[in-house]
Amino acid sequence: MDRFRLFPPQASTTSHEVDALFFALTLISLFFMVVIFLPIIFFSVKYRRGSPADRSNPRSGSFLIESGWTIGPIFLSLGLFAWGAVAYFRMERRPANAIDVQVVGRQWMWKLQHAEGKREINELHVPVNTTVAMTMTSQDVIHSFFVPAFRVKQDVVPGKYTGEWFKPTRTGEYHIFCAQYCGTQHSRMIGRVVVMEPAAYERWLKSGEPTESIVQTGERVFHDRGCSGCHAPNSQFHAPLLQGLYRNPVPLVNGTMVTADDQYLRDSILQPGKQITAGYQNIMPSFAGHLSEEEIMQLIAYLKYIGNQPPASQ
Repeated sequence: MDRFRLFPPQASTTSHEVDALFFALTLISLFFMVVIFLPIIFFSVKYRRGSPADRSNPRSGSFLIESGWTIGPIFLSLGLFAWGAVAYFRMERRPANAIDVQVVGRQWMWKLQHAEGKREINELHVPVNTTVAMTMTSQDVIHSFFVPAFRVKQDVVPGKYTGEWFKPTRTGEYHIFCAQYCGTQHSRMIGRVVVMEPAAYERWLKSGEPTESIVQTGERVFHDRGCSGCHAPNSQFHAPLLQGLYRNPVPLVNGTMVTADDQYLRDSILQPGKQITAGYQNIMPSFAGHLSEEEIMQLIAYLKYIGNQPPASQ
């Protein structure tokens, strides 16, 4: 990996756009610094105490000049805001057909798992020119997943899911940092992204002992924890069905609607009484403290899988 440098290499599809905005802001700031401070220095010297400079009454003001230095910066600020907003929303919009990676931050390491089941600690292997989308959470305090070479940084928050994606354009190894102070060993919470050629990545992915995919592990957790006893299509208990659920509206007992996204599934597992589905009683026990963050993410991956299947009849 490269040693620390002022400007890390541009190794993703978003790095050029981020750098362009950064340098534009820097140059504009330098321009206004010169425009403001040079006259200040000049007049400070010219009108210093004891100088023979003319101190008679100044000329009357100019409406054109005063309007210009007010309106000009307004439009400049709006232009920079629009530029930054377009770049931000483009980076926030997750592309389709991305490789899924689950990330759990903890003091003081990164735990990562690929959709195929491969696990890593403080390392992330990805293929070049392929979009990688990460679903992240923390099991203790707030962290922040930062890859300077990709110009991506996202807070990793306990109790909720945040997302981040990138598309690497150069093979190599790139630093991972935690960019949010998280305790006494915060500076040691580092890692690396290894960007490989697609063929080499496939060989790496298949190396080692065979593993369950995240969905397969989630299915096992679903049955081992007794979830299937109530939520299976042929269950004797009156519980909401999960087929066809994901990303669809869910009516609640209070008359409102909520979309069944990742956060909804997580809350339903850990806080089942928070959002009760209309037509059902609040009889489900909470699994808070009984499932690890990895098991919760695996279970949600399985719920998303069956949630995309055609709904079955009750």
